[in-house]
Amino acid sequence: MASNMIRVLVLFGGRSSEHEISILSASSIIAALDTARYEAIPVAIERSGRWLDPEASARLLPRETASKCSLAKVRISHQPGCSEGFDLVFPALHGPYGEDGRLQGLLDMAGLPYVGSGVLGSACGMDKDVMKRLFNESGIPTLPHETVLRGEAAESIDRIEQGPGYPAFVKPANLGSSVGIRRVEDRESLISALDYAHEFDTKVIVERGIDAREIECAVIGNQSPQASLPGEIVTHGGFYDYETKYVTDSAELIAPAELDEVQVKAVRDIAVKAFRVVGCSGLARVDFFIARDQGPHSIVVNEVNTMPGFTSISMFPRMWAVSGLPYQQLIERLIGLALDRHAEASTLRFDVV
Repeated sequence: MASNMIRVLVLFGGRSSEHEISILSASSIIAALDTARYEAIPVAIERSGRWLDPEASARLLPRETASKCSLAKVRISHQPGCSEGFDLVFPALHGPYGEDGRLQGLLDMAGLPYVGSGVLGSACGMDKDVMKRLFNESGIPTLPHETVLRGEAAESIDRIEQGPGYPAFVKPANLGSSVGIRRVEDRESLISALDYAHEFDTKVIVERGIDAREIECAVIGNQSPQASLPGEIVTHGGFYDYETKYVTDSAELIAPAELDEVQVKAVRDIAVKAFRVVGCSGLARVDFFIARDQGPHSIVVNEVNTMPGFTSISMFPRMWAVSGLPYQQLIERLIGLALDRHAEASTLRFDVV
C-alpha cells in the first residue's frame, strides 16, 4: 500500500430499522472510492449490536463492491491511540445507535476522525422534538407540533386536537426513513397511530399536516457550510412513506427543483441556518415544506437529517451533482472535512497550566 493512501473504515448496518438502507449507502460509498487514493475497509454492525471483522462484513456487500475492499485486520478501541489499521471512519449508519450521537461519542473518546456531525449535532438532528424546539428558539419556521411520551397518549388527545389538529402526521421522534409514520384524519386514527409510533420510540411527535411541496436541500461544511441547489420529492398519491421510498420506489426525485430565484435563495439560506442551529458538521440534508397556498409563511423546515441516504441515486448526492460536485468528489470532500475537523479538535487544550 502506498504511504499516501488514506484508509477509510466504512461502518454500516447497525441496531436500527434502517439497517438495510445503511448497507446500500455503504456499498455505494465503497464502490465510488478511488482505489488509487483510498483503501476501503468494511466493518458491519449486526442488528444485535455485534461488530463484524472486515472479511465477514464484506460478505454482506454485493460481490463487485466487496472485491474493492481491503480485508486487512483492524483494531477498534475506545482508548485514544489504541485503534489500528485505518485513518478515519465513514459511519454510513442511519437511525439510532449510529446517527444519534452514541457512536460519535465513542469515536470521540477513541480520538478518531470521522465523517459527519459530532455528538451534539447528531443527537439534536435525530430527536425531532428537540430539533423543532431549537428551530423555534432561533426563528426558523417549522410546523406546530405536540410531543407525546409513551403512556401519555390518552391525556394528549385533546391537546393535539386543539393544537396541530387534523390532518396531522404522527412520527417517532428518533427515527428516519419515514419508519413508523402515519397520517391521521380523526381521533380514532390518531389513537391507532400513536400506539403504532410508540412501538418504535418512547417519544412521538404529532405535527400539523399541510398541502405542500416536499423540498430538500443538501449542506456540507464545518465552520463555513454551503448549500446545494434544492431538489423536490414528488409523490403520486399519499405521502413519502417507507414503502414509497424503498419498496415501490414510486416517488419522483427532481433536481434541481422548479423554484423561482427568491425561493431558491430562501431555502438555501434557511438550510445553512438550520445546519448551524442544530450543531451539524460535515454534512446534512435539510427537508422543507413549501405550502401550495404560497402564504407569508409558506416555507417551513420539516427536519434535518445528519446522515442522509447515500447511494449514488439518493437525493443528497443528486442535489450536489446538479450543483457541480459529482458523487466521487463529494465523498472525497466529506473525508477532507472529517480530517480538518479532527485536526482542529486536536489543537484544543486539556490542561489549565
